[in-house]
Amino acid sequence: MSFLDLYMNKNPLITSSDDDSEPVATVFGVPFDSTHSYKPGCRFGADAIRDSFNNIEVFHPDLGVDLETANIEDLGNTRHTVVASEMIDMVKKITKELVAKQKQLFILGGEHSITYGTFPSFPKETGYVVFDAHYDLRDEFADIKLSHASYLRRIVEDIGAENILHVGARAFVAEELSFLKENNIKTITDKEIRDGMGPQLLRDHVSSFDSIYSSFDLDVLDPAFAPGVGNPESVGITSRELFDLIDSFKDTKVTGVDIVELNPYHDNGATASLAAKIMSTMIAMNLSQN
Repeated sequence: MSFLDLYMNKNPLITSSDDDSEPVATVFGVPFDSTHSYKPGCRFGADAIRDSFNNIEVFHPDLGVDLETANIEDLGNTRHTVVASEMIDMVKKITKELVAKQKQLFILGGEHSITYGTFPSFPKETGYVVFDAHYDLRDEFADIKLSHASYLRRIVEDIGAENILHVGARAFVAEELSFLKENNIKTITDKEIRDGMGPQLLRDHVSSFDSIYSSFDLDVLDPAFAPGVGNPESVGITSRELFDLIDSFKDTKVTGVDIVELNPYHDNGATASLAAKIMSTMIAMNLSQN
C-alpha cells in the first residue's frame, strides 16, 4: 500500500487546473505544532497558505511564467498526531515516496520540526538552505530532543553539516553557537544581509549543487512584515531582502521546499500572503528553467 493512501487526507484546497496535464509541482501539508513553546497554532498554517495562494496573482512576467492554468497537485494534509516521533516517521515515508516521482515538492507546516522528516529523505547530495531567525541547534528544548528548536541539530548528527547553509539567524543561545562552530556550519548572517552581501553569498553557495532543498521559517522576517509566526523575533530582514535572496535560486534547481511556522491566529493576512508568494515564485522559477 502507498503511504499516501495510508497517511494523507486527500482534501486538496489549492485551486488548480482540472486538465490532465502533468503536475508542475506537488504540495502536502503537515498540521503539527505539538512541540511549540510560545504561540501555538502553526498546525493551521498549511490551510492559511493555500487560501492565500488561491487569492494572489500568480503571473510572473519577469520569468515568463503564468501559473493561472498550471496543474499544481495538492495531496491535502497528513493525518493529525501530537507525537513528534510519529509525525517524523510518517513524513519521512511520504516524502521518500514523493521524491521518487521527481516533481518539485512543497511541504507546508506546521512547525519547523517537520523538516527533520523531509530534507533527509532527499538524495544525500542535495544542498540545504534554511532561512530562519533561529539556529534550532539546541540539544533539547523543554526536555525533548525532537523539537522545533533542535531539528537542525538532529539533522547534523544524522547526516553531517557539509551541505547546510543557514541564512538570517539573529536569536540564539551560547550552546547553539558553540555547536555551529564545532561543526563548521556555513552561514549568511543577518548583518551580511543588511549590508547587501546576502544575494551574492547565496548565489556562490548554491552554484556548487545540482539541486537544492530550501526551508523557509517565516520568522526570518521582521514581525513588521510577518507578524503571524510561532516565535516572532524583532529586528529582522524585510520582505524585499528575502525576495532578493530568493532571486539567487533562479539558475539552480530547487527540488524541495518547506514553508513553516505560519501562525494564522496572530496574522493579519500579510504572513500568509508572503508564504503564498514564496511558493508561487519558487514554482515559477523552476518552470522558467525548463
